[in-house]
Amino acid sequence: MPTYAVQRNLPGITMDELADAQKAVIASSKKFADKGFPVKFIRSNFYPAASRCTCLFESPDTKVLEEVNEDASVPFDEIEEVLDLNP
Repeated sequence: MPTYAVQRNLPGITMDELADAQKAVIASSKKFADKGFPVKFIRSNFYPAASRCTCLFESPDTKVLEEVNEDASVPFDEIEEVLDLNP
């Protein structure tokens, strides 16, 4: 299944708000998976100097990820396919 990066610009976000956003996205992806949509949250990376976050997901397409993130009420700027290169 393809891996996608959901890119977010989150100026002014606090660490508590970031943790809440991550929890919301994880819960939403689980909800969609329970409904039969093959989506899986992998991990997030936060770049504090840029107030930017990248969340990685496995998903069959970007449409499901748009719906997952909209359902979680977490803003995003772009979704793009990536190669997650783990050793």
